[in-house]
Parts: sequence; structure tokens; C-alpha cells
Amino acid sequence: MILAFQLVSFTYIWITLIPNVCAASHIRMTHQRCSSSMKQIWNSKQETRMKKDDSTKVRPQKYEQLLHIEDNDFAMRPGFGGSPVPVGIDVHVESIDSISETNMDFTMTFYLRHYWKDERLSFPSTANKSMTFDHRLIRKIWVPDIFFVHSKRSFIHDTTMENIMLRVHPDGNVLLSLRITVSAMCFMDFSRFPLDTQNCSLELESYAYNEDDLMLYWKHGNKSLNTEEHMSLSQFFIEDFSASSGLAFYSSTGWYNRLFINFVLRRHIFFFVLQTYFPAILMVMLSWVSFWIDRRAVPARVSLGITTVLTMSTIITAVSASMPQVSYLKAVDVYLWVSSFFVFLSVIEYAAVNYLTTVEERKQFKKTGKISRMYNIDAVQAMAFDGCYHDSEIDMDQTSLSLNSEDFMRRKSIRSPSTDSTRIKRRKSLGGHVGRIILENNHVIDTYSRILFPIVYILFNLFYWGVYV
Repeated sequence: MILAFQLVSFTYIWITLIPNVCAASHIRMTHQRCSSSMKQIWNSKQETRMKKDDSTKVRPQKYEQLLHIEDNDFAMRPGFGGSPVPVGIDVHVESIDSISETNMDFTMTFYLRHYWKDERLSFPSTANKSMTFDHRLIRKIWVPDIFFVHSKRSFIHDTTMENIMLRVHPDGNVLLSLRITVSAMCFMDFSRFPLDTQNCSLELESYAYNEDDLMLYWKHGNKSLNTEEHMSLSQFFIEDFSASSGLAFYSSTGWYNRLFINFVLRRHIFFFVLQTYFPAILMVMLSWVSFWIDRRAVPARVSLGITTVLTMSTIITAVSASMPQVSYLKAVDVYLWVSSFFVFLSVIEYAAVNYLTTVEERKQFKKTGKISRMYNIDAVQAMAFDGCYHDSEIDMDQTSLSLNSEDFMRRKSIRSPSTDSTRIKRRKSLGGHVGRIILENNHVIDTYSRILFPIVYILFNLFYWGVYV
């Protein structure tokens, strides 16, 4: 009986507790699943919140919405129909790459910066931080259409990417910076070349918008134009850089604002002194040497004159080849042509001396019936070939001595002592006689030319350098 009661009690407890245990286990498992799902939802919300809070970077697919690009028509200028949009400009000159006298142009590399305000690009920002973009954005918004007047070639650098920077501020202020190389005209005046100073300018202007739509101005006044500290050129010294502004009128479209980048270049003279002026001076001085050569030394004086004339022609040709074909005289042309004229006069001077010498010989022959010893035919011919004065008596004695030495020695033994001493004295004083004879043989034109040519050339140099320097 007792055993039966215990069995019934155990069965009742088993039936009652087992369902509760299963229910509790199920509830525990369900709670764990719910907790893990709640954690996943929380984590995803946190990531979403972090992504929304991170506004320091603008994704490429988001900036159109941030700047309202799709909501506005950027083919129109800011404030269309109202007052002209102000566009400030400043320039930082990196280098002046070249100056070409032949093409009359210059090449300059610089940073061009534009400043304007476009409220259509404004965006909310709690930190008031600007956003920077590259060249891809400028194709979708309005930018000023600045071009360079009188430019021949220009390009924006594109290594490694296009050198364009666009910075947009929350209030709509925009900065556009470009790195540009421009080759432009420079109207040069070579009347004082190479002692010249050239004034060149690069002109900036809007192509489509006249002064009713766009007002172009220097952003910081005279301080808007900056240059590198150690910028230099091989042939020029940069004296001054300045910024100015003005207006340009076109009959079909009206008045336009124009900005000027002015710079003054002064040429270095030392290169041309070494390559042009100094060789020309040497050639002129070399032509004066012929005044000191005996007038009977025809080959020496003629060859010297021809050499100096040809050298001056070569110098003039070399200078002209590196210059534009202008229709007025340059300072270097004046100097070279005057120097060439002096060289040419030295050749003409010898032609006059030679002609007058011939006339003098003919007159001497008509008077005496024979040519003077100074104009002896044998001496003249010898002088014409080797440029040296020849004593005919000594030459004859030397010829006789070489042909018949025994006969000469025999006559010498029976010759009187007075005759021998006279001949010896004459031979010893031959050097002095030659110098005296050459001086006496010089024409009066040679004598005056030795003084007049240097004096006149020195006066010309004083006048030339005084006027052009």
C-alpha cells in the first residue's frame, strides 16, 4: 500500500515539473536570440550614425547634392540680370622662360587665381570649413572665362594631373587656381639694341562678359602680383613688375575690363661687348697696321685690308641673323657699319698711296730720264714680292761673291784699304739705313693716317657710348 502511494506521487511530480523545465529552457533560448538580434540592430544604427556624423569627406557621388548642382542652371552667371559679378584676380609669377627678339614674344609660367562669390554653391557647415575639388567639378559650375590678349600659345599644366584647384566655402565664396604657361606678344623697340630696355605686358580679359556682366579687378591692389625671389634671365635684368588695369572697347560688343601684368627688362651688355663690340674694335685697329707697312709691300697691305673687310662683314652678318628684319637702324648697326667704314677707308687709303706713288715715279722718270734709286725696278719688284727693302749694291756684291769667290778674293787682296773700310762701314750701318729709307719712303698720306684714323675713331666711340649709354 505504501509502495503504491509512492509510485503515484512520483508520477504526479514528473508530469508537473517536466513541462515547466522545458518552458524555462525555451524562454532562455528565445531571450538569447533576442539579445543577439538587438545587438546587431544597435551596431548597424551606430555605424549609420557614424557615417552621417563624418562630414569631413565628400563622396564623389554626393557633392552634386551637397552643392545643389542639379537644382541650378550654372550656364548663367551668378546674379544674372542684376549687378555685374565681381571677379578678383591675383598672380604669382613662377618664371619668365624665354625672351625671343626674332619672334618678338615672351613665355611666362605663373599661378592664376580667381575669386568670386556664387551663392548657389553655398552649403551648411557647423565647422565653417571649405571643400577642395580638382578639375572635374569646374565642368559642372560657372567659372570666369578669362583669356590672354595677344597670346600666341597657352596651356594648363597636366602633370601628373591637371593643375587646377577649386575651393568652395560654405557661404558660396569660390577660389579657382590654375598653373599656366603663356607665350604672348611683346612689341619691342630695337633702335637702341643691345643697349635697350624693353617694356612688356601680359593682358587678361573676359572673353564673353563685358563690364555690365563681369567686373574684373586686382584682388589685393598692387600686392596682387608676386614673383619668385631669385628669378633671373640670361640676357636680361628684370627691373620692375607692376599691376595695372584699364578698359578695352570693341565696337560690336562694348567695353571690357582688362588687367595688365607689366614688367621692364634691361639687357645685359657684357655678352655683346665680348661677341660684337670688342672684335669690331680689334679689326679696326688691325687695319691701322697697314699704315706702318712700306707702301711698296703690295701683297702685305692688300691682304691685310681684305682680311679685315671680310671679318667685319662676317660680324655684321652674324648679328643680323639673330635679329628681326626691322626697317630702322639699331645701335649695334651704327657701330658696326661705322667700324666697317673705317676698315674700308684703310683699304682706299692704300689705293690712293699706291696710285700717287706711281704718278711720282713717272714724273721722276720724265725729269731725269731714269728712275731714282729709291724706285729702282729691281728693288721695287723684290719689295712687291717679299715686302722687304733691298739694297741693290749689296745684292749685286753677294751675287758676285757666290758666283766667283776666287775672283772676288783676288780683287779684295789688291783693293785699297780705304775702299774696304768704306764698304764695311756701309754694311754695318745697313740696319739704320733701312729704317731711315722706309721712313723716308712713306707717303705723306700714311703719315697723316697714323694720327687721324685713331683720333677720329676714339671721338666716335666717345660720342656713341655717350649717346646710347
